Amino acid sequence: MIPTLRLLLFLLLGSIIVAGITIQPSLLWLAIGYLVLVAVLVIIDYVVTVKPNELEIERINDSKLSLGANNLITVLITNRSQRKLTFLLRDEYPYQFNADATILKGELAAYDLHEARYHVRPLQRGDYTFGDTNIRYASLLRTFTRQARYPTSTSVKVYPNVLDVRKYDILARKGLLFEIGLRAARIFGTGTEFERLREYNADDEFRRINWKATARRGKPIAAEYETERSQYIMSVIDTGRLMRPPIGDLAKLDYAINTSLLLSYVATLKGDHTGLLTFADDVRTYLSPKSGKGQFYRMLEALYNVHFEPVEADYAKALAYLSLKNKRRSLIIVFTDLVTLDAAKPLIANMARLAQRHLPLCVVVSDPNITNLAHVKPDNSGAVYQRAVAEMLLDERRVVLDTLNRNGVLTLDVPADKLSVSVINKYLELKGRGAI
Repeated sequence: MIPTLRLLLFLLLGSIIVAGITIQPSLLWLAIGYLVLVAVLVIIDYVVTVKPNELEIERINDSKLSLGANNLITVLITNRSQRKLTFLLRDEYPYQFNADATILKGELAAYDLHEARYHVRPLQRGDYTFGDTNIRYASLLRTFTRQARYPTSTSVKVYPNVLDVRKYDILARKGLLFEIGLRAARIFGTGTEFERLREYNADDEFRRINWKATARRGKPIAAEYETERSQYIMSVIDTGRLMRPPIGDLAKLDYAINTSLLLSYVATLKGDHTGLLTFADDVRTYLSPKSGKGQFYRMLEALYNVHFEPVEADYAKALAYLSLKNKRRSLIIVFTDLVTLDAAKPLIANMARLAQRHLPLCVVVSDPNITNLAHVKPDNSGAVYQRAVAEMLLDERRVVLDTLNRNGVLTLDVPADKLSVSVINKYLELKGRGAI
Protein backbone atom coordinates (compact mmCIF):
# COMPACT_ATOMS: atom_id res chain seq x y z
CA MET A 1 0.00 0.00 0.00
CA ILE A 2 1.18 3.51 -0.83
CA PRO A 3 -0.03 6.49 1.31
CA THR A 4 -1.83 9.24 -0.58
CA LEU A 5 -1.39 13.00 -0.25
CA ARG A 6 -4.58 13.11 1.83
CA LEU A 7 -3.17 10.72 4.44
CA LEU A 8 0.15 12.58 4.50
CA LEU A 9 -1.71 15.86 5.20
CA PHE A 10 -3.62 14.18 8.04
CA LEU A 11 -0.33 12.96 9.52
CA LEU A 12 1.27 16.38 9.05
CA LEU A 13 -1.55 17.95 11.02
CA GLY A 14 -1.04 15.31 13.72
CA SER A 15 2.66 16.09 13.89
CA ILE A 16 1.84 19.76 14.51
CA ILE A 17 -0.37 18.78 17.41
CA VAL A 18 2.35 16.48 18.80
CA ALA A 19 4.89 19.28 18.51
CA GLY A 20 2.55 21.53 20.48
CA ILE A 21 2.79 19.21 23.48
CA THR A 22 6.16 20.77 24.33
CA ILE A 23 4.37 24.07 24.79
CA GLN A 24 1.05 22.86 26.14
CA PRO A 25 1.25 19.38 27.77
CA SER A 26 -2.56 19.17 27.85
CA LEU A 27 -2.47 18.62 24.06
CA LEU A 28 -1.20 15.07 24.68
CA TRP A 29 -4.67 13.57 24.90
CA LEU A 30 -5.78 15.56 21.87
CA ALA A 31 -2.81 14.21 19.89
CA ILE A 32 -3.51 10.63 21.01
CA GLY A 33 -7.17 10.96 20.10
CA TYR A 34 -6.39 12.48 16.72
CA LEU A 35 -3.88 9.77 15.77
CA VAL A 36 -6.26 7.03 16.88
CA LEU A 37 -8.96 8.64 14.71
CA VAL A 38 -6.63 8.67 11.70
CA ALA A 39 -5.67 5.03 12.35
CA VAL A 40 -9.35 4.03 12.58
CA LEU A 41 -10.01 5.89 9.32
CA VAL A 42 -7.23 3.97 7.56
CA ILE A 43 -8.46 0.64 8.97
CA ILE A 44 -12.02 1.34 7.82
CA ASP A 45 -10.70 2.38 4.41
CA TYR A 46 -8.72 -0.86 4.21
CA VAL A 47 -11.78 -2.95 5.06
CA VAL A 48 -14.15 -1.31 2.57
CA THR A 49 -11.67 -1.01 -0.33
CA VAL A 50 -11.63 -3.63 -3.08
CA LYS A 51 -9.05 -6.33 -2.33
CA PRO A 52 -6.63 -7.54 -5.03
CA ASN A 53 -8.04 -11.08 -4.73
CA GLU A 54 -11.46 -9.70 -5.70
CA LEU A 55 -10.08 -8.77 -9.12
CA GLU A 56 -9.31 -11.15 -11.95
CA ILE A 57 -7.09 -10.14 -14.86
CA GLU A 58 -6.62 -11.99 -18.15
CA ARG A 59 -4.75 -11.00 -21.29
CA ILE A 60 -6.22 -11.93 -24.69
CA ASN A 61 -4.12 -11.79 -27.85
CA ASP A 62 -3.27 -13.83 -30.92
CA SER A 63 -0.59 -16.42 -30.34
CA LYS A 64 0.84 -15.36 -33.72
CA LEU A 65 1.49 -11.63 -33.92
CA SER A 66 2.12 -9.88 -37.23
CA LEU A 67 5.38 -8.15 -38.03
CA GLY A 68 5.13 -4.40 -38.66
CA ALA A 69 1.38 -4.33 -37.97
CA ASN A 70 -0.69 -2.99 -35.08
CA ASN A 71 -1.71 -6.10 -33.16
CA LEU A 72 -4.61 -5.75 -30.73
CA ILE A 73 -3.97 -6.73 -27.09
CA THR A 74 -6.99 -6.92 -24.78
CA VAL A 75 -6.74 -7.08 -20.99
CA LEU A 76 -9.92 -8.23 -19.23
CA ILE A 77 -10.43 -6.98 -15.65
CA THR A 78 -13.25 -8.57 -13.66
CA ASN A 79 -14.48 -6.92 -10.46
CA ARG A 80 -16.08 -9.47 -8.08
CA SER A 81 -16.65 -6.93 -5.31
CA GLN A 82 -19.65 -4.70 -4.58
CA ARG A 83 -17.68 -1.48 -4.97
CA LYS A 84 -16.45 0.33 -8.03
CA LEU A 85 -12.88 1.47 -8.58
CA THR A 86 -10.85 3.71 -10.86
CA PHE A 87 -7.58 2.14 -11.88
CA LEU A 88 -4.32 2.51 -13.76
CA LEU A 89 -3.04 -0.59 -15.55
CA ARG A 90 0.39 -1.38 -16.95
CA ASP A 91 0.87 -4.51 -19.02
CA GLU A 92 4.41 -5.86 -19.43
CA TYR A 93 4.66 -6.31 -23.20
CA PRO A 94 8.05 -7.25 -24.74
CA TYR A 95 10.40 -4.28 -24.65
CA GLN A 96 11.30 -4.84 -28.31
CA PHE A 97 7.74 -3.88 -29.35
CA ASN A 98 6.35 -0.43 -29.96
CA ALA A 99 3.04 0.24 -28.19
CA ASP A 100 0.43 2.97 -28.59
CA ALA A 101 -0.16 3.10 -24.80
CA THR A 102 1.96 2.22 -21.78
CA ILE A 103 -0.48 3.10 -18.99
CA LEU A 104 -4.18 2.30 -19.41
CA LYS A 105 -6.87 4.10 -17.41
CA GLY A 106 -10.38 2.92 -16.68
CA GLU A 107 -13.34 2.66 -14.33
CA LEU A 108 -14.82 -0.62 -13.20
CA ALA A 109 -18.29 -0.87 -11.68
CA ALA A 110 -19.27 -3.44 -9.06
CA TYR A 111 -19.61 -6.97 -10.43
CA ASP A 112 -18.61 -5.74 -13.87
CA LEU A 113 -16.10 -6.56 -16.60
CA HIS A 114 -13.82 -4.02 -18.27
CA GLU A 115 -11.83 -4.46 -21.50
CA ALA A 116 -8.63 -2.44 -21.65
CA ARG A 117 -7.20 -2.38 -25.18
CA TYR A 118 -3.91 -1.31 -26.69
CA HIS A 119 -1.83 -2.21 -29.76
CA VAL A 120 1.73 -3.44 -30.11
CA ARG A 121 3.86 -3.23 -33.25
CA PRO A 122 6.66 -5.83 -33.42
CA LEU A 123 9.66 -4.85 -35.51
CA GLN A 124 11.41 -8.23 -35.69
CA ARG A 125 10.19 -11.78 -36.21
CA GLY A 126 10.88 -14.49 -33.63
CA ASP A 127 9.86 -15.68 -30.15
CA TYR A 128 8.91 -13.22 -27.40
CA THR A 129 7.33 -13.26 -23.94
CA PHE A 130 4.70 -11.03 -22.35
CA GLY A 131 5.27 -10.43 -18.63
CA ASP A 132 2.76 -9.91 -15.82
CA THR A 133 0.03 -7.27 -15.53
CA ASN A 134 0.15 -4.55 -12.86
CA ILE A 135 -2.81 -2.58 -11.55
CA ARG A 136 -2.98 0.41 -9.22
CA TYR A 137 -6.10 1.97 -7.71
CA ALA A 138 -6.96 4.41 -4.92
CA SER A 139 -8.78 3.27 -1.78
CA LEU A 140 -12.42 4.19 -1.27
CA LEU A 141 -11.63 7.00 1.21
CA ARG A 142 -8.47 7.99 -0.71
CA THR A 143 -6.07 7.41 2.20
CA PHE A 144 -3.83 4.97 0.35
CA THR A 145 -3.21 3.43 -3.07
CA ARG A 146 -3.18 -0.32 -3.65
CA GLN A 147 -0.90 -1.93 -6.17
CA ALA A 148 -1.04 -5.55 -7.25
CA ARG A 149 0.69 -7.78 -9.77
CA TYR A 150 -1.13 -10.57 -11.60
CA PRO A 151 0.63 -13.51 -13.28
CA THR A 152 -0.30 -13.25 -16.96
CA SER A 153 3.02 -14.07 -18.60
CA THR A 154 2.79 -15.93 -21.90
CA SER A 155 4.90 -16.65 -24.95
CA VAL A 156 4.09 -15.36 -28.44
CA LYS A 157 5.59 -15.72 -31.88
CA VAL A 158 5.98 -12.83 -34.30
CA TYR A 159 5.23 -14.00 -37.82
CA PRO A 160 5.21 -12.19 -41.16
CA ASN A 161 2.19 -9.96 -41.57
CA VAL A 162 -0.76 -12.38 -41.36
CA LEU A 163 -3.10 -9.43 -40.69
CA ASP A 164 -2.68 -8.41 -44.35
CA VAL A 165 -3.78 -11.91 -45.31
CA ARG A 166 -6.92 -11.59 -43.19
CA LYS A 167 -7.60 -8.15 -44.65
CA TYR A 168 -7.25 -9.55 -48.18
CA ASP A 169 -9.64 -12.38 -47.34
CA ILE A 170 -12.29 -10.00 -46.01
CA LEU A 171 -12.03 -7.59 -48.95
CA ALA A 172 -12.05 -10.46 -51.46
CA ARG A 173 -15.30 -11.77 -50.03
CA LYS A 174 -16.85 -8.31 -50.26
CA GLY A 175 -15.47 -7.65 -53.75
CA LEU A 176 -13.55 -4.62 -52.49
CA LEU A 177 -9.96 -5.52 -53.38
CA PHE A 178 -9.66 -2.27 -55.33
CA GLU A 179 -9.51 -0.50 -51.95
CA ILE A 180 -5.98 -1.81 -51.41
CA GLY A 181 -4.96 -1.21 -55.02
CA LEU A 182 -5.42 -4.70 -56.45
CA ARG A 183 -6.77 -5.00 -59.96
CA ALA A 184 -9.06 -7.66 -61.33
CA ALA A 185 -7.13 -9.64 -63.91
CA ARG A 186 -9.49 -12.27 -65.28
CA ILE A 187 -8.95 -12.08 -69.04
CA PHE A 188 -11.27 -14.31 -70.98
CA GLY A 189 -10.34 -15.89 -74.27
CA THR A 190 -6.64 -16.38 -73.61
CA GLY A 191 -6.56 -19.66 -71.73
CA THR A 192 -7.93 -23.16 -72.17
CA GLU A 193 -10.15 -23.56 -69.10
CA PHE A 194 -13.82 -23.18 -70.06
CA GLU A 195 -15.66 -20.29 -68.40
CA ARG A 196 -18.96 -19.52 -70.20
CA LEU A 197 -20.92 -19.24 -73.48
CA ARG A 198 -22.01 -15.96 -75.06
CA GLU A 199 -23.05 -14.53 -78.42
CA TYR A 200 -20.37 -14.45 -81.08
CA ASN A 201 -18.84 -11.01 -81.82
CA ALA A 202 -17.10 -9.87 -84.98
CA ASP A 203 -13.84 -9.52 -83.04
CA ASP A 204 -13.89 -13.12 -81.77
CA GLU A 205 -11.63 -15.78 -83.22
CA PHE A 206 -13.44 -18.15 -85.56
CA ARG A 207 -12.14 -21.18 -83.66
CA ARG A 208 -13.98 -19.99 -80.51
CA ILE A 209 -17.39 -20.78 -82.02
CA ASN A 210 -19.19 -23.56 -80.15
CA TRP A 211 -21.02 -25.40 -82.94
CA LYS A 212 -23.31 -27.45 -80.72
CA ALA A 213 -24.56 -24.36 -78.88
CA THR A 214 -24.86 -22.52 -82.22
CA ALA A 215 -27.05 -25.31 -83.62
CA ARG A 216 -29.31 -25.33 -80.57
CA ARG A 217 -29.83 -21.55 -80.44
CA GLY A 218 -29.86 -20.84 -84.16
CA LYS A 219 -27.23 -18.09 -83.93
CA PRO A 220 -23.43 -18.01 -83.56
CA ILE A 221 -22.33 -18.76 -79.97
CA ALA A 222 -18.73 -18.35 -78.79
CA ALA A 223 -17.05 -20.09 -75.88
CA GLU A 224 -15.01 -18.01 -73.43
CA TYR A 225 -12.06 -19.43 -71.58
CA GLU A 226 -9.94 -18.24 -68.70
CA THR A 227 -6.36 -19.05 -67.90
CA GLU A 228 -5.52 -22.37 -66.30
CA ARG A 229 -5.53 -22.44 -62.52
CA SER A 230 -2.91 -25.08 -61.79
CA GLN A 231 0.28 -23.10 -62.33
CA TYR A 232 3.53 -22.95 -60.39
CA ILE A 233 4.76 -19.92 -58.42
CA MET A 234 8.13 -19.90 -56.63
CA SER A 235 9.22 -17.19 -54.18
CA VAL A 236 13.02 -16.97 -53.96
CA ILE A 237 14.20 -14.72 -51.12
CA ASP A 238 17.72 -13.39 -50.73
CA THR A 239 18.64 -13.25 -47.01
CA GLY A 240 22.16 -11.92 -47.55
CA ARG A 241 23.68 -8.65 -46.41
CA LEU A 242 22.01 -6.48 -49.06
CA MET A 243 18.59 -7.23 -47.53
CA ARG A 244 19.53 -5.88 -44.11
CA PRO A 245 19.17 -2.08 -44.59
CA PRO A 246 15.96 -0.79 -43.01
CA ILE A 247 13.28 1.23 -44.75
CA GLY A 248 11.35 2.90 -41.98
CA ASP A 249 10.98 0.46 -39.09
CA LEU A 250 11.43 -2.75 -41.08
CA ALA A 251 14.33 -4.27 -42.99
CA LYS A 252 14.07 -4.92 -46.73
CA LEU A 253 14.03 -8.63 -45.94
CA ASP A 254 10.87 -8.20 -43.86
CA TYR A 255 9.07 -6.45 -46.70
CA ALA A 256 10.07 -9.28 -49.05
CA ILE A 257 8.85 -11.94 -46.62
CA ASN A 258 5.51 -10.19 -46.03
CA THR A 259 4.99 -9.85 -49.78
CA SER A 260 5.89 -13.46 -50.60
CA LEU A 261 3.53 -14.71 -47.91
CA LEU A 262 0.58 -12.65 -49.13
CA LEU A 263 1.39 -13.66 -52.73
CA SER A 264 1.36 -17.30 -51.67
CA TYR A 265 -2.08 -16.89 -50.11
CA VAL A 266 -3.51 -15.17 -53.20
CA ALA A 267 -2.00 -17.78 -55.52
CA THR A 268 -3.41 -20.56 -53.32
CA LEU A 269 -6.90 -19.08 -53.68
CA LYS A 270 -6.37 -19.01 -57.44
CA GLY A 271 -5.65 -22.75 -57.41
CA ASP A 272 -1.92 -22.42 -58.12
CA HIS A 273 0.99 -24.34 -56.62
CA THR A 274 3.31 -22.20 -54.49
CA GLY A 275 6.83 -22.89 -53.28
CA LEU A 276 9.65 -21.20 -51.40
CA LEU A 277 13.43 -20.97 -51.45
CA THR A 278 15.55 -18.82 -49.13
CA PHE A 279 19.29 -18.44 -49.60
CA ALA A 280 22.37 -16.48 -48.66
CA ASP A 281 25.77 -18.02 -49.44
CA ASP A 282 23.92 -21.34 -49.64
CA VAL A 283 20.33 -22.59 -49.82
CA ARG A 284 18.69 -22.32 -46.41
CA THR A 285 15.05 -23.34 -46.97
CA TYR A 286 13.29 -25.11 -49.79
CA LEU A 287 9.60 -25.99 -50.06
CA SER A 288 8.57 -27.67 -53.30
CA PRO A 289 5.49 -26.16 -54.97
CA LYS A 290 2.19 -27.50 -53.66
CA SER A 291 -1.41 -26.32 -53.74
CA GLY A 292 -3.87 -25.80 -50.89
CA LYS A 293 -3.89 -23.73 -47.72
CA GLY A 294 -1.69 -26.29 -46.01
CA GLN A 295 1.19 -25.06 -48.16
CA PHE A 296 0.51 -21.48 -47.07
CA TYR A 297 0.81 -22.49 -43.41
CA ARG A 298 4.01 -24.41 -44.13
CA MET A 299 5.45 -21.26 -45.70
CA LEU A 300 4.33 -19.25 -42.69
CA GLU A 301 6.19 -21.56 -40.31
CA ALA A 302 9.26 -21.57 -42.54
CA LEU A 303 9.44 -17.77 -42.75
CA TYR A 304 8.60 -16.57 -39.24
CA ASN A 305 12.14 -16.97 -37.92
CA VAL A 306 14.21 -16.26 -41.05
CA HIS A 307 16.85 -13.55 -40.51
CA PHE A 308 19.40 -11.82 -42.71
CA GLU A 309 23.00 -13.03 -42.77
CA PRO A 310 26.09 -10.80 -43.15
CA VAL A 311 27.35 -12.64 -46.23
CA GLU A 312 27.21 -12.19 -49.99
CA ALA A 313 24.31 -13.97 -51.70
CA ASP A 314 25.34 -16.80 -54.02
CA TYR A 315 22.86 -16.52 -56.89
CA ALA A 316 24.52 -19.25 -58.93
CA LYS A 317 24.21 -21.87 -56.19
CA ALA A 318 20.64 -20.93 -55.28
CA LEU A 319 19.23 -20.76 -58.81
CA ALA A 320 21.09 -23.87 -59.93
CA TYR A 321 19.58 -25.73 -56.99
CA LEU A 322 16.13 -24.42 -57.93
CA SER A 323 16.53 -25.48 -61.56
CA LEU A 324 17.50 -28.96 -60.43
CA LYS A 325 14.59 -29.33 -57.97
CA ASN A 326 11.86 -27.65 -60.01
CA LYS A 327 11.66 -28.81 -63.63
CA ARG A 328 8.16 -27.55 -64.45
CA ARG A 329 7.79 -24.10 -66.01
CA SER A 330 7.10 -21.63 -63.20
CA LEU A 331 6.85 -17.98 -62.38
CA ILE A 332 10.00 -17.51 -60.28
CA ILE A 333 10.00 -14.32 -58.25
CA VAL A 334 13.41 -13.40 -56.86
CA PHE A 335 13.41 -10.85 -54.03
CA THR A 336 16.84 -9.25 -53.77
CA ASP A 337 18.65 -5.92 -53.96
CA LEU A 338 21.05 -4.35 -56.45
CA VAL A 339 24.13 -2.20 -55.98
CA THR A 340 26.43 -2.06 -58.98
CA LEU A 341 26.53 -3.70 -62.39
CA ASP A 342 29.68 -5.66 -61.53
CA ALA A 343 28.13 -7.03 -58.32
CA ALA A 344 24.92 -7.92 -60.18
CA LYS A 345 26.60 -9.88 -63.01
CA PRO A 346 26.09 -13.28 -61.31
CA LEU A 347 22.41 -12.43 -60.83
CA ILE A 348 22.01 -11.36 -64.48
CA ALA A 349 23.75 -14.45 -65.84
CA ASN A 350 21.78 -16.93 -63.73
CA MET A 351 18.43 -15.19 -64.18
CA ALA A 352 18.98 -15.16 -67.96
CA ARG A 353 19.72 -18.90 -67.84
CA LEU A 354 16.54 -19.38 -65.80
CA ALA A 355 14.52 -17.55 -68.49
CA GLN A 356 15.17 -20.36 -70.97
CA ARG A 357 12.72 -22.63 -69.14
CA HIS A 358 10.84 -20.44 -66.63
CA LEU A 359 9.35 -16.97 -66.35
CA PRO A 360 11.68 -15.08 -63.96
CA LEU A 361 10.71 -11.86 -62.20
CA CYS A 362 13.34 -9.88 -60.26
CA VAL A 363 11.82 -7.75 -57.50
CA VAL A 364 13.83 -5.03 -55.75
CA VAL A 365 12.75 -2.52 -53.11
CA SER A 366 13.61 1.07 -53.93
CA ASP A 367 15.22 3.05 -51.13
CA PRO A 368 13.39 6.38 -50.60
CA ASN A 369 16.45 7.88 -48.91
CA ILE A 370 18.56 7.48 -52.06
CA THR A 371 15.71 8.68 -54.30
CA ASN A 372 15.20 11.77 -52.13
CA LEU A 373 18.92 12.58 -52.05
CA ALA A 374 19.06 12.40 -55.84
CA HIS A 375 16.38 15.09 -56.12
CA VAL A 376 17.37 17.40 -53.26
CA LYS A 377 18.79 20.77 -54.27
CA PRO A 378 22.26 20.89 -52.64
CA ASP A 379 23.15 23.91 -50.50
CA ASN A 380 26.71 22.93 -49.52
CA SER A 381 29.61 20.82 -50.78
CA GLY A 382 28.60 17.83 -48.65
CA ALA A 383 25.08 17.83 -50.12
CA VAL A 384 26.57 18.03 -53.64
CA TYR A 385 28.67 14.94 -52.94
CA GLN A 386 25.67 13.07 -51.47
CA ARG A 387 23.50 13.88 -54.48
CA ALA A 388 26.21 12.78 -56.89
CA VAL A 389 26.58 9.42 -55.11
CA ALA A 390 22.79 8.93 -55.02
CA GLU A 391 22.47 9.67 -58.75
CA MET A 392 25.31 7.27 -59.50
CA LEU A 393 23.60 4.49 -57.51
CA LEU A 394 20.29 5.08 -59.27
CA ASP A 395 22.01 5.05 -62.69
CA GLU A 396 23.75 1.76 -61.85
CA ARG A 397 20.43 0.33 -60.71
CA ARG A 398 18.71 1.31 -63.98
CA VAL A 399 21.54 -0.26 -65.99
CA VAL A 400 21.17 -3.56 -64.08
CA LEU A 401 17.39 -3.60 -64.54
CA ASP A 402 17.68 -2.78 -68.25
CA THR A 403 20.26 -5.56 -68.67
CA LEU A 404 17.94 -8.03 -66.96
CA ASN A 405 15.08 -6.97 -69.24
CA ARG A 406 17.21 -7.47 -72.36
CA ASN A 407 17.96 -11.00 -71.18
CA GLY A 408 14.28 -11.93 -70.90
CA VAL A 409 13.88 -11.25 -67.18
CA LEU A 410 10.91 -9.23 -65.90
CA THR A 411 11.70 -6.62 -63.25
CA LEU A 412 9.89 -4.63 -60.58
CA ASP A 413 11.48 -1.73 -58.70
CA VAL A 414 8.92 -0.27 -56.29
CA PRO A 415 8.80 1.48 -52.88
CA ALA A 416 8.43 -0.73 -49.82
CA ASP A 417 4.89 0.43 -49.02
CA LYS A 418 3.72 -0.62 -52.51
CA LEU A 419 5.67 -3.86 -52.78
CA SER A 420 2.89 -6.34 -51.95
CA VAL A 421 0.29 -4.69 -54.19
CA SER A 422 2.72 -4.33 -57.11
CA VAL A 423 3.92 -7.94 -56.97
CA ILE A 424 0.41 -9.38 -56.69
CA ASN A 425 -0.87 -7.18 -59.52
CA LYS A 426 2.05 -8.35 -61.66
CA TYR A 427 1.25 -11.98 -60.86
CA LEU A 428 -2.43 -11.47 -61.73
CA GLU A 429 -1.48 -9.70 -64.95
CA LEU A 430 0.86 -12.52 -66.03
CA LYS A 431 -1.70 -15.14 -65.09
CA GLY A 432 -4.44 -13.30 -66.96
CA ARG A 433 -2.29 -13.10 -70.09
CA GLY A 434 -1.48 -16.79 -69.88
CA ALA A 435 2.23 -15.94 -69.72
CA ILE A 436 3.08 -18.37 -66.93
